[in-house]
Amino acid sequence: MTTAHQTCAASGRTPALDELMADHTRPLLTFVEKLVVDHHLAEDIVQETFIHAWQRSGRLRLGEVPIRDWLMTVARDLAVTSLRAVAVGRERTAPEVDVAQPDHADAAVAAAEAVSMLRRLSVEHRAVLLHTYLAGRTAHQTARILGVPVRTVRSRHHDALSTLRRSCLAA
Repeated sequence: MTTAHQTCAASGRTPALDELMADHTRPLLTFVEKLVVDHHLAEDIVQETFIHAWQRSGRLRLGEVPIRDWLMTVARDLAVTSLRAVAVGRERTAPEVDVAQPDHADAAVAAAEAVSMLRRLSVEHRAVLLHTYLAGRTAHQTARILGVPVRTVRSRHHDALSTLRRSCLAA
């Protein structure tokens, strides 16, 4: 197996770089394609990996560490950096979507209709709905506050909702 020292110590001579590329391009490309899932981006990363090797050819002193291990590490780092840049670019250049804003007039009309429908209920039925829906209380808590049995709260709750459903269907 070729080591970084043996391959790149020749100060970037073309034959050494050609040999390095011939020996390692296919495995690097396969490795990087699995990381980035884009063949063209993978090719760019592999090319950049070899540029790193060429630029550092005089300084690489990895001794017995196989050059392919070093190349794979460089390629992985470049792939991660590239994927991060793509992700950040998508966040920054995400097209602005024209989202319809809620119309406050619709909310006001709905609230007025709800108040009108609640006024059609008896005071007892309205009180149960206000405690259970608006205050978020349980039937037991509502029963304790109103001073009535839990079964009465449940019955009034059911009757009030049935009345409101009929009002909605009639409207």
